[in-house]
Amino acid sequence: MPDQKPPRLAGDERGTLRSLLQYQRDSLLRKVSGLDDAAARHAPVASGTSLLWLVKHMARAETVWVVHRFAGEDMGGIDDTVGPTDTLAQAVERYRATSARVDAIIDAAPTLDAPCAIVEDPPVDLRWVLAHLLEETARHAGHADILRELLDGSIGR
Repeated sequence: MPDQKPPRLAGDERGTLRSLLQYQRDSLLRKVSGLDDAAARHAPVASGTSLLWLVKHMARAETVWVVHRFAGEDMGGIDDTVGPTDTLAQAVERYRATSARVDAIIDAAPTLDAPCAIVEDPPVDLRWVLAHLLEETARHAGHADILRELLDGSIGR
């Protein structure tokens, strides 16, 4: 798997955050590329973390933070539990659809200072949510790097 460097750009804050988030999303999906369902379900670490779970988890994380907490919309029953009939193809499709929905919400927000519809203590704005998703996605893409290397020796972002 060839190593892909993060994008470099000089742009506004929203565009920079979106670009880096997309890079991390793509990195996670590259780590599951070419795997069958059995390999994606394999959990070689004591926590039980698998590549399939990571993809499902990130779709759920984006839904929780942007669709539900920021936009105040229904989460639609999204879950990150890996069930016996779950497939990697379904999880990837759901993650891509979720990312597109999230991107549309981000694009429609008037400013990164826009507060979340679901107010928590302390309250956060869209800027914080995007920064949090960026770090969460990067963290789990790093987990995926390790899991894939343990699985078949593949390395690279």
